[in-house]
Amino acid sequence: MSAMIDEAPAGFDWTQPWQLHPQVSLRPEPFGALLYHFGTRKLSFLKNRTLLQIVQTLADHSSAENAWRAAGVNDGQVVTYQQALTVLADSKMIVTREDAS
Repeated sequence: MSAMIDEAPAGFDWTQPWQLHPQVSLRPEPFGALLYHFGTRKLSFLKNRTLLQIVQTLADHSSAENAWRAAGVNDGQVVTYQQALTVLADSKMIVTREDAS
């Protein structure tokens, strides 16, 4: 594993299985997507299609890392996507599958 991957932002465990929060609606757009959380009334923007693909497939993978690998994220881009997923996790747009039950 590269050193970049080992330096995940605090509060985001990329080794865990993640998914969209059950109260979040995702609407794909040409630029990426809009996420709306009906519980918190927060709106988030996904600013590219790769991040959209990662978020859409989180539930299909055993970890966030596997989701971004499947989306073709290379080692040089990992920190950027970890940071984006951390923001989504901090705003409760995505949750670990354990927390979603």
